[in-house]
Amino acid sequence: MTINEDASNKSGTGCLSQAEHNSTYPEFDLLSPLKIRSVELRNRIVVSPMCQYFAKDGFADDWHLVHLGSRAVGGAGLVFTEATAVTAQGRISPGDLGIWSDQHIEPLARIVKFIHRMGAVSGIQLAHAGRKASCLPPWEGRGVGLTEEQGAWSVVAPSAIAFSDVSPVPEELDQVGIKNIIESFRLAAKRAVTAGFKIIEIHSAHGYLLHEFLSPLSNKRKDNYGGSLENRMRLLSEIVISIRKIIPPDMPLFVRISATDWTDNGWDLDQSIALAKHIAPLGVDLVDVSSGGLVASAKIPVSRNYQVPFAAAIHKQVEIMTGAVGLITEPEQANDIIVSGQADLVFIAREFLREPYWALKAQQTLNQEPAWPIPYGYAVRRHK
Repeated sequence: MTINEDASNKSGTGCLSQAEHNSTYPEFDLLSPLKIRSVELRNRIVVSPMCQYFAKDGFADDWHLVHLGSRAVGGAGLVFTEATAVTAQGRISPGDLGIWSDQHIEPLARIVKFIHRMGAVSGIQLAHAGRKASCLPPWEGRGVGLTEEQGAWSVVAPSAIAFSDVSPVPEELDQVGIKNIIESFRLAAKRAVTAGFKIIEIHSAHGYLLHEFLSPLSNKRKDNYGGSLENRMRLLSEIVISIRKIIPPDMPLFVRISATDWTDNGWDLDQSIALAKHIAPLGVDLVDVSSGGLVASAKIPVSRNYQVPFAAAIHKQVEIMTGAVGLITEPEQANDIIVSGQADLVFIAREFLREPYWALKAQQTLNQEPAWPIPYGYAVRRHK
């Protein structure tokens, strides 16, 4: 069995159960293809969304073409844009990519075409920064709010609680504002389809707006978007439903989450599992499992594979695919995550900044002939 529209209708998620997956790919590893709905990835290696803070007025330019295109040349199966703002107000910094207007489509489409020409699949992460918006780029001051002279704008959140002492104090979203956010995500998804992206990911992690609604530490609302877990999941659920209606039925939809706030009484793994169970039937195909970002003072035990157990736990308890992230740097390390069944995809960030051709090196390390682009491969193979 392969994933198709009929399978999607039966499961409600568009993804294979673990038993079906093992039957379809009886021996699969990091370099095995993976089909999700109608999209087939040439391997399980994903270029994770990485903010560049290098756009002007949200527009992609030659920097983004070279940055993303070189990772596609380098053999990755799936290449994601950085967090791409669904509204101008939802940018982390003035340098964030955007997709809040139709004018943003053409420059993104240029990048998409090149990624596909190189044999990779293009993905876009749709985002709203919430209370972490209107800040300087991190190399000028992480989480530091812009001044009026620097072009600061008003920020919004589920509750009027700032991220830190140096961050902007947000305005609490009212019901009209919430509906506008949902519509902004819907329109952004529509533009993403027009631009030619094959996969959409909703950013609900790292302390940005949708994560802020999920966590009881940042969401103190008394209406139907706050309080109970069901209420705190409502905004993300409504955005998923809205996007699923506007995109093609055979287009995969991912959601990135922070599995824990790393702080007492915050968002945690049990709630993340409950969330995954809730959004899978709504049409989410994969949960991209990260952590942290909501609390500036959180003590995060960063180490090799430190977030992988969260992806593994969700993968084990929920009929949904997962992606693993977090200090994954070596091909053997990434391969073990896939072979052991802890996740279906491996998302790699900083290591792809250090080495755009990481996926080709992984092929060589794992005893597969690297699939060099023809202009490179001729010379490389000739002079081994």
